[in-house]
Amino acid sequence: MNARRRVSDLWTALGPRWLPFADAATAELPLGRLLRLSLFQVSVGMAVVLLNGTLNRVMIVELEVPTWLVALMVSLPLTFAPFRALVGFRSDTHRSVLGWRRVPYIWMGTLLQFGGFAIMPFALLVLSGDTHGPAWIGEAGAALAFLLVGAGLHTTQTAGLALATDLAPEDSRPRVVAFLYVMSLVGMVGSALVFGALLENFAQVRLIQVIQGAALATFALNVLALWKQEPRRPALTATDRPRPSFRAALASLGEAGLTRRALVAVGLGTAGFSMQDILLEPYGGEILSLSVSQTTTLTAFLAGGTLVGLALAARWLGRGADAYLLAAYGALAGIAAFSCVIFAAPLGSLALFFVGTTTIGFGGGLFAVGTLTAAMQVARGDHGGLVLGTWGAVQASAAGLGIALGGAIRDLVSGLATSGVLGKALADPSTGYSFVYHLEIGLLFVTLVAIGPLARRASRQRRPASSRFGLAELPG
Repeated sequence: MNARRRVSDLWTALGPRWLPFADAATAELPLGRLLRLSLFQVSVGMAVVLLNGTLNRVMIVELEVPTWLVALMVSLPLTFAPFRALVGFRSDTHRSVLGWRRVPYIWMGTLLQFGGFAIMPFALLVLSGDTHGPAWIGEAGAALAFLLVGAGLHTTQTAGLALATDLAPEDSRPRVVAFLYVMSLVGMVGSALVFGALLENFAQVRLIQVIQGAALATFALNVLALWKQEPRRPALTATDRPRPSFRAALASLGEAGLTRRALVAVGLGTAGFSMQDILLEPYGGEILSLSVSQTTTLTAFLAGGTLVGLALAARWLGRGADAYLLAAYGALAGIAAFSCVIFAAPLGSLALFFVGTTTIGFGGGLFAVGTLTAAMQVARGDHGGLVLGTWGAVQASAAGLGIALGGAIRDLVSGLATSGVLGKALADPSTGYSFVYHLEIGLLFVTLVAIGPLARRASRQRRPASSRFGLAELPG
């Protein structure tokens, strides 16, 4: 007992200093309950790794599906993203005699995810050519599977984050939501390592087994996360309870401070970080000759960098740093990261490539937690789901558009380059990838322009007019 007490006291003493999200737990939402609730984010991270990492590499390299088609499939889950604001609003105002607002949406999202993963293996069998069916059936089946998984994870994540804000006290909500995003990255790192180990000796049957296991794990994790979390409050879900219109609710968010400029900055920055999602692993496999296992572990490096970014962001925000300024620093880190990835090909440097990949995650983490914290400042009353849904809708929609454009632009530019249209100097397979990475650098520079006035406004509230020139003074 004495040894156990000493260990407990040690973790208690170290937590606030070394564990940035240790203070997310409260008396109303203790750490054990918060960890169990966060399991739905682990399942989301696992789905992202499987769709954006493993499957896109396998379909492009092993199954020889055109990159533009794979990019379209991977972006299909994000076509549901604009509806996240509506899902959040509906979960805020859900009417039910059972007294639950969030549980029905999380449950429905779980079923959609499970259904998508259940269809996926059959679609891959057709795409592999091991059957006598026409190829378009496999492509249609894969598209449907991607769409179902996307709709499910967006619904689950939006309602789950809203449930977390319901359970946590108002002053700890931003830390709780940030902690949940950390757990999604923990799911990405863990699943990337597991998938990489299982697919070390790649075989189509093994890939199907991995997908089936992911379906079962998703169902189990989400059910465990839901169990006895949301209290039943019939007064909030009564059928005669007045419900505002969706348009009126969105208008109230604008008045509260979730401005168009803020949403534009979120969209531009997210697109700047997301165009590489469909290209990073094929780039490693085609240009740098990495194996399936090695390219799958790239996701672990990416997520690991994001975890570091989130941890440092939480520490700096706890010391009073401005959320928008932090997001701007994330964009600057992304510019440096994409420069490393670009130079990795001509230098033939795997180390530079992995450093760039990790720094992409780091910059993306700073940017995500900065903009999320700024958005959470306007979450008041019963609009937590709408706030998170709107932020998530803009972020995910920009990510989907970025992914789709990234694949299409890569194919177009690579085709022109290898055919000699762009000249002998650019007649290289890496040209298409490099063009997209340069475009992402440009988007991040534009993001800095958009976010500058937001950081400047907050900076003037904190610092005297004689303070030195900094990133907040960027022109808008």
